[in-house]
Amino acid sequence: MKDQSRTVSETAGYMRFFPYDQPYENQREAMDRIHNALTRGQNVLFEGACGTGKTLSSLVPALEVAREQDKTVVITTNVHQQMRQFVAEARAITREERIRAVVFKGKSSMCHIDVGYEECQALRDNTRAVVDTERDKRQLERRQRELLAESQEGDGGAADARSAVMDELESIEDRLEDLADQNICEYYRNNLTDDTDDFFSWLFEDVRTPDEIYEYAENQQLCGYELLKEGLEGVDLVVCNYHHLLDSTIRQQFFRWLGRDPEDVIAVFDEAHNVEDAAREHATRTCSERTFDSALDELADTDDPRSTDAANALSAFHRALVETYEESFGFGDREAVGENWTDISIANEDRRDELTLEFLQRYSGQGIDDDLEAAMELGQELDEQYEEAYRDGETATRTECQTLQAAAFVNAWLEEGTTEGLYPVVAVTRDAGTDEVYGRAELYSCLPRQVTGRLFDDVYSTVLMSATLQPFDVTESVLGLEEPVTMAYGLQFPEDRRRTYAVETPPLFSSDRNDPDVQESVTETIHDAVRMTPGNTLAFFPNYGEAERYADRLEAQSAKTVYLDEPGESVEELRQRFVADDGAVLCTSLWGTLAEGVSFDGDDATTVLVVGVPYPHLDDRAEAVQAAYDAAFEGTETGWRYAVEIPTVRKTRQALGRVIRSPEDVGVRALLDQRYSRSAKADLGRYSVNSTFPHEEREELIDLDPEKLKFAMRNFYGDHDAYGGEPPAP
Repeated sequence: MKDQSRTVSETAGYMRFFPYDQPYENQREAMDRIHNALTRGQNVLFEGACGTGKTLSSLVPALEVAREQDKTVVITTNVHQQMRQFVAEARAITREERIRAVVFKGKSSMCHIDVGYEECQALRDNTRAVVDTERDKRQLERRQRELLAESQEGDGGAADARSAVMDELESIEDRLEDLADQNICEYYRNNLTDDTDDFFSWLFEDVRTPDEIYEYAENQQLCGYELLKEGLEGVDLVVCNYHHLLDSTIRQQFFRWLGRDPEDVIAVFDEAHNVEDAAREHATRTCSERTFDSALDELADTDDPRSTDAANALSAFHRALVETYEESFGFGDREAVGENWTDISIANEDRRDELTLEFLQRYSGQGIDDDLEAAMELGQELDEQYEEAYRDGETATRTECQTLQAAAFVNAWLEEGTTEGLYPVVAVTRDAGTDEVYGRAELYSCLPRQVTGRLFDDVYSTVLMSATLQPFDVTESVLGLEEPVTMAYGLQFPEDRRRTYAVETPPLFSSDRNDPDVQESVTETIHDAVRMTPGNTLAFFPNYGEAERYADRLEAQSAKTVYLDEPGESVEELRQRFVADDGAVLCTSLWGTLAEGVSFDGDDATTVLVVGVPYPHLDDRAEAVQAAYDAAFEGTETGWRYAVEIPTVRKTRQALGRVIRSPEDVGVRALLDQRYSRSAKADLGRYSVNSTFPHEEREELIDLDPEKLKFAMRNFYGDHDAYGGEPPAP
């Protein structure tokens, strides 16, 4: 893959964008199939294990189709490491075939003066007004000088024209004096007044990262974010985050910056198994108690007669929100509220939710609809006043209208709260600074296809790629894809250099996790695996609590260093300390950040263990998703399978993929729980997850008694001379 020489046959068609000597095994086939699908405007579901070369398999044919049909390729991810990988691949491509590529991040990470979106918009408008007025003044001054010269040469009409210009110039100077007090952005001013050709020449000489753009712009006192927006139009490739496509408002603006209609965009989603949760998050709406507090304070300071009606509706909802969570507290519950949001169940099976009922009971005005309309109208006017005050320099920051936000949320709550797939929730948290408990209301979106289905219909075509997209029919249904082309490629590395075991330790059902015998059996099995590993061991558990439990037990009986991943600690610092060690074990949660998007290459980790089946905490929110899936996709236990079991097994498969990252790697992947084994399926029935794995991966799973794991690992690593000497005694 390092050799850059190329054959004539490989330069035909899409291979002009392939930057290396030869494709991986199956990569050529994948590119062919994706190219054919994109040419026809079809969507693609592409599962490929490590070593498949998923990024180039998708990107190369997408760039070719975009070049052929005048499209723009947008490749997106929610994993920072993958963003860096995309930049590296795009840079390699530009060495072979020139493309204009831009890496785009949100304004918050690129703003030099750290202001919000509304403030930025006001600053831009003010700055442009100042620059335009100064330009007009220069033009009038130049015209005035010309007319003066003409009048001195005897042109009688020039004198009258000059007088009119002088009047207009005086008006312009008055306007500039007024603008002098307004807030402006000096960085953006330089964008408008300086020659920025050098920036764009530099930008497209290579593929620049957002950090590089920020640094270059800072040195030149330019706004790199606004220049980047200007440079998007006409590019071949954009690398960005999920929210640029999944948020409908941002997507509309983003495509406008690209100068493209949706049907002119080929969208490539990396780590696409995360799209389901990301789409659900983007569709969810929330409004906190503090927003209502601020809205009511805002209305109290307003003498507009509509403020009374607006406050009537918003205060009733505010009181209902507080009363709803207060009534839910039993003995000690308020004291137990922590700094993370905790849900409170408010849904009813046969009527509206408890918050809505409480609101309707507390409201006593002339009409909720009329009061909310008054709140929306007044909020809009207040927002415009705040905008004008900021532009005129009367305020140092751009105030957000809380009345508008609160009224819009209550309106959505009443109108959309019973919509299929939306689940009303109340949650509480504790302010670390004031120790105050406060709440929020939320319309939680259960059906991601309400977001993604519209997106996939609008764009020209889409490639969704991941190491864990199967079963494809579930992905199609959940995301709203219509008859996509599907393809899957397993590990391309030598099979004799890896072993995958389903170790039949007792099932770690939540009800059995405190059983001393179960704990002892699991601890001994983990200890055996760590002891027989010639290098580092990764151990994933169902949650951080279980990771801590077994880290403590291992420390008590193992001579090897035990690292524990804990919430709130720096994961990257922990990873660096772990990979610098030799013969250590790292215990973490499968739902943490180390389970995907982080590679442990070469000697970084040799063995990976997944202990238990890491089902998520099944709260009311998860139950709502299951119910929504049951209603949307008919079938027995469809909700459980689609919403819980399949995502859980995908998480497990992602964790297994942290090792065996190259053809030279040697490693063991072990699933410690009887529910993974083939032989236990008959006994465990619906609790078995073996059949949820793709066929090819099930074929690699070797059922193993716990006490035999140490012998199997000793023999495997010994056959590969991985111990570099005498193997440890079993």
